[in-house]
Amino acid sequence: MLNPDLVGRTFTSAESVTVTEQAIRKFAEVIGETNFDVAPPTFTISITLDQSQSLLQDSGLDWTRVVHGEQKFVLNRAIVPGDVFICSSTIESARNVAGNEIVTVRSDLHADTQLVVSTWSTLVVRA
Repeated sequence: MLNPDLVGRTFTSAESVTVTEQAIRKFAEVIGETNFDVAPPTFTISITLDQSQSLLQDSGLDWTRVVHGEQKFVLNRAIVPGDVFICSSTIESARNVAGNEIVTVRSDLHADTQLVVSTWSTLVVRA
C-alpha cells in the first residue's frame, strides 16, 4: 500500500541529462523510426523512468504486483540532440478501485525554465 503522505511529493534530479544524437538513434531504431533529427515522443521515458522509480522506491508499493496501466505524453516542442534537461517527478494521485491500488506519477522535463515535456504513468498494484 502506498504511503498516503507521499501523494503530492516531488523528487527533482540533482543532475541534468543531455540528449545525444546517438541516444535518439538507438531508441528510434528499436521502434522503427528513421528520422534521427528529433526524438520520438516516447523517447522521454528513457529519461523519466529512473526519476519516477527513485521517487517510488520507498513508497510502500508491492512491486511484485505492479503492472503498467497507462502512459500519456504532452510535448511542448520537439526534443533534439543537445537538449539538456532537469527531470522532476510527482506522485499526483493514489486511489483504490475494486481492491486494486492505482498510482499516477507525473514527470516533467525542463530545459532551463521551459517545460518541454510532461509524462504521466499510471501503475496498477493488483489486489
